[in-house]
Amino acid sequence: MARVDSARRRKGAIRQRGESLQVRYFAGYDPVTSKKIYLTATIPGTDQKAWDKADDKIAEFRTQVTKQQATESSVPLSRALDEWLRTSEIEDSTRKTYEGYITRTIKPALGMVAVKKLDARALESLYTELRRCRVRCDGKPFIEKHSTDADHDCVKAKCQPHVCKPMASSTVRQMHSIISGTMAAAQRWGWVQSNPATIAKRPRQKPPDPDPPSSAEAVVLVTEAFRMDPDWGTLVWLVMTTGIRRGELCGLRFSRLDLDGEVIDLRRNWVGGKEKDTKTHQSRRIALDGETVALLRKHRKRVAKRVRSLGQTFDDNRFVFSGTRTLDHLQPYSPNAVTQRYKDMATRLKIDTHLHALRHYSATELLTSGVDLRTVSGRLGHGGGGTTTLRVYAAWVPASDRKAAEVLASRMPKLPKASRK
Repeated sequence: MARVDSARRRKGAIRQRGESLQVRYFAGYDPVTSKKIYLTATIPGTDQKAWDKADDKIAEFRTQVTKQQATESSVPLSRALDEWLRTSEIEDSTRKTYEGYITRTIKPALGMVAVKKLDARALESLYTELRRCRVRCDGKPFIEKHSTDADHDCVKAKCQPHVCKPMASSTVRQMHSIISGTMAAAQRWGWVQSNPATIAKRPRQKPPDPDPPSSAEAVVLVTEAFRMDPDWGTLVWLVMTTGIRRGELCGLRFSRLDLDGEVIDLRRNWVGGKEKDTKTHQSRRIALDGETVALLRKHRKRVAKRVRSLGQTFDDNRFVFSGTRTLDHLQPYSPNAVTQRYKDMATRLKIDTHLHALRHYSATELLTSGVDLRTVSGRLGHGGGGTTTLRVYAAWVPASDRKAAEVLASRMPKLPKASRK
C-alpha cells in the first residue's frame, strides 16, 4: 500500500508512486480561474534518503510560498496600468484601443493582483482562458444579455445561449504588450524587481498571409472605380500602382506631388481625424509611371476647376482626395469612408477583397516581375531593410527569383548545337 505522510507537513504532502516519491505543496489560488495551485516535484527512490529529500523539498516550497505571500501588495496592477497609460506617449487611436482592452478584460481579470505577486504563470493562465472564451466564462451554460427582471421575456428580447468564442491570438498578444509595458514601467519605478511578462509565453503570431486580388480582378476593380467617378478611379489606381497606405493616401496634399519629377513625397499620415507623421515616422519618395502622372494631372485640373466654381482660389496645400461632399478639398477623404466605399464596390462585383489588399497587390506584382526586395520594401515604407517585406511576402520571393533566373538565361550567349549534346 502506498505510504502517505502529510500530517506534519501542513499544506504539503508526500506520496509514494511506484519507485519514486511525489511532493505537493498548496501555493494558493489562481487569480484568473480561482483554482487551487500546487507546487510539485518528483524524488527518485523510496528509501529513507529519498524521504529526507522530499522533506527538504517541502521546506523549500514552504519558504517560497511564504516569501511570496509576505511580499508588499500596496500597488495593484490596476493602478500600475493607469500610471503607465498616463505617462506613456501613445497615439490617440492606439490609446483608445488599449483603454478598451484594459477596461473590458485586463482589469476584471488581474486588476486587483499586486504587481509584486504577478508572475508568468498567472499571465499564461489568462491568455489560455481568453483563447478558450473571450468572456472567460466558467463553462456552465447561461443566457447572454439576460435580465433578472420578473417581466423579462427572453423570446421577445431574443436572448441567446452563450457560445464560447476564443479571442484572436493577435488581440491577446496586444494585451500581452500592454501588460509587458506596464510591468516594465513598474520595474523602473521600483515596484517590482523583474518583469514576468518577458518570460511569459504568448500565443503564437499568425503567419502573414497576404491575399491580393488577381490581375484579372484588379482590372475589373479599377475599371468599375473609373465608371463610378474619375476621382475615385484615380484613387484606386494610385493605391494599386504605389502600395500607399490608407492614412498616407488620405493625408496626401497636392504640394507633395512632383508631377514634373514624377514622384510622390510622402511625409504625413491622416489618423484619427488628425495629421501626423507616417507610420514609421520616416518620409519616403515613390517614383510614378507616366500613366499615373497623366491621371494625376487630369485629377488636379478637375479639383482646381471644382474649387474655382465655389468662388475660391485653388492652391497646392489642398488635399488630393476628398469626400464626395467636401468639394473644396480642404478636408481629406475619411479613411473609414474610403475603406467602406471600396468594400461596397468589391462586394457588388462579387470579389472577396478589401482596400489593404491593393497594397499586397502592388508588392506581389513587383516581386513576381523581378523587382528586387529592397526596392519593393522602400516603396512600401517597410523598416528593417526588407526584413518586414520578406516576412510578409516570402511566398512571392521564389517567383521573383525564378524570373531573375529567366532574365539571366535570356542574356546568356547561345551555345552551339554541338555543345548541347
